[in-house]
Amino acid sequence: MTGKRKRYSAEFKAKVALEALRGERTIGELGAKHGLHPTMIAAWKRQAVEGMAAVFAGKAGAAEVARESEIDKLHAKIGQLVVERDFLSKASGR
Repeated sequence: MTGKRKRYSAEFKAKVALEALRGERTIGELGAKHGLHPTMIAAWKRQAVEGMAAVFAGKAGAAEVARESEIDKLHAKIGQLVVERDFLSKASGR
């Protein structure tokens, strides 16, 4: 018995997370109202709180995150090339 997982839109998730943040109803009540498991609502609420800083960071914050990820990728590539160079220099020295 395989069923498809229900996918929720970002708007719906934001609406439910905002209701959870308001605190007018418990997470259990929200779960019953929307037909969701309370764990899912708690996860959406946590994601909303963690992502709130990005809203105020704007483009500068997103650019900084992209720059750091690019630097990490480049450092990994440099490490890979150093290992390959050392291997090839030892292999050709035989």
